[in-house]
Order: sequence, then structure tokens, then C-alpha cells
Amino acid sequence: MVKVSNETKVGAIAVVVITLLILGFNFLKGNQLFSNNLMLYAKYDNVQGLTPSSPVIINGLQVGTVKAITNDKNMRELVVSFSIKKDINIPTNSLALIVPNPLATTKAEIKLGDANQFMKDGDTLETQANKGILDDVMKRVDPVLYEVKNAVSSLDTLLGKVNKVLDPEAKENISKTLSNLNQVTASMLLSTASLQQLLNTETGALAKTLQNVKSITGNLADNNAKISSVMTNLDQTTTKLSELDLKQTLTSIDGTINDLRKLMAGFNTKDGTIGLLLNDPSLYKNLASTSNKLNLLLDDLRVNPKRYVNISVFGKKQKSEALAVPLPDTLNSPYLIKKAE
Repeated sequence: MVKVSNETKVGAIAVVVITLLILGFNFLKGNQLFSNNLMLYAKYDNVQGLTPSSPVIINGLQVGTVKAITNDKNMRELVVSFSIKKDINIPTNSLALIVPNPLATTKAEIKLGDANQFMKDGDTLETQANKGILDDVMKRVDPVLYEVKNAVSSLDTLLGKVNKVLDPEAKENISKTLSNLNQVTASMLLSTASLQQLLNTETGALAKTLQNVKSITGNLADNNAKISSVMTNLDQTTTKLSELDLKQTLTSIDGTINDLRKLMAGFNTKDGTIGLLLNDPSLYKNLASTSNKLNLLLDDLRVNPKRYVNISVFGKKQKSEALAVPLPDTLNSPYLIKKAE
């Protein structure tokens, strides 16, 4: 049997005691060494006395503890770590509130949202400022006093902002605005006086205008019979125009247009005389040939008149040959041009 020395026993007992002390200290702080909890975070500018190991409450039941609180160098943002039980579903739109209590430990409370998605490990909760238990007590004891307090606070904030806005330059601008307002008021007084003069029943221009309008309406009333007669004549004229057989006239015009269309169609065919004259090229060629022959005959008659008329008593008939080609002054005849082509 191995003999264990007293020093070894004392060392083992010391290790066990230290381990138990560490476990007990973490247990008292609310830390669990072998837990698989959900870690969530929230950011505050004031933790209102919240400390590590403070309870985390949902609907009055503790579901976790505050793991740690960290801060930046400027103390502008405090990050609180929550250790929540793994089997609890927390919607993503839930709020993390700090509920201070002067008679007990400050706690963190999570107000569940209504989202269909849930927070995951490492997510950050939305936060909302909580005015504390004293405000809740005051609100329940005397609601009117509570509302007055809020109104006074809001008024104080508003006055502070007004004081910031009303710097010397702003005050000077306000003074100038009031001065301009006085000038505008004086101008309005002058305009009112002018308007009063305008509305004066004795000398006002408006009164004279109304008198002229009255005179015009009087003339209209005096000539009412003539106007009625003119309107009657106009009505009779429009009635006669409406009684005209416009449909028959349009039908006649349409028939005339159809006849003209048929006539033009006949011009474009070779069935009628006019169509043959317009569309048959042989007529043009015959006319050109006849004209050319007539030119040739006239030239021959002019050059050789004795061939056709013999008035000499002792002379004899000219036996020169007749012209076969027109003279140069008729060379531009269509027949010759056609022949040359």
C-alpha cells in the first residue's frame, strides 16, 4: 500500500477547496460553467445600477442573468451581455429594458415582440429608455401631477431650445421683422383709406362704374323688345336652315361625283372615242405624218408654183421634179423627227 504524505493530502485538499470556492463564487454571480445558454447583447447609454449577475426577467420569470457589462473609453456606450436559457424563443423585435429598484437589485426585463423570427446566439436586442419605478408610482398615484411634470419638462426643453436659437443676431432679425411688420401695417392703413375713398357713394370711382353698369342694363331693358325680335328672327332662320333637305342635296352631289368618276374611267380606256383619242398613239403618228406631208406640199407649191398653176401665154409647164424633203424651215417636223429616230 502506497503511503500518501501529509503534504500531498494538504495540496489535494487545497485544490478541492479552491475549486469549490471558484465554483461557488461563479454560482453566486449567476455564472454557469457548463451551460449552453443563448448569449444576447444590448446597448445602453445608462445602465442605472445594473451589475453582472443581475437577473433577466421575462413576464415576471427569471430566464437568465447579466453576464457582463463593457464600455468604451468615453463611457458613451455600455454593452450588456445577457445569458438566456437556450430553450426560450425570443422574437427579433423584442425590447430589453432596465428596471431600477431602490429597494432591491436592479434587473433587466425583456418585453417580447410579435415577430415570427427569433433571436440567435450573438444577436443584439433593441433597447428603450425606462424612467424608473418612481415615475410609475407617481403615474399611478396622481396621473394629473405626472402629466404636469412631463409638460413642465417639455416646456423647459422647448425654452432651452428657444434660448439657443435666439442669439443676438436672431433677436436683431426679429426686431427687423417687427419693424417691417409695422411698415406693412401702415401701408395697409393707407390702402384701407384709399379703398374707403373708392367706395364713397358720392365721388368714388366704383360708384360711377356701378352707375354706368346700371345705365347699360337700363338700355338693355328698354330694348328688350328689339332683342326679343332679333332672337325670334334668328330662331326662324335656323329653323328654315334645319328644314332644308340637306340629305337629298348630298345624295345628288354624290351621284354627280359618281358620274364624273365613270366619265374619267372612260377616258382611261380605249372603248370610247375620247379614250381612243387620248390613249391610241397611232392617231398621233397619223396626225404627225399628215402635217409633214402638208408641209412638204406647201413648200413644193411655194418653190415650184408653175407645177400647179401655169399663167404664161408663151411659156411652158415647169418640168422640174417635185420636192422629196421639206425645206430647212420645216425640218423640225414631228414626222421627220420620228423618222430620224
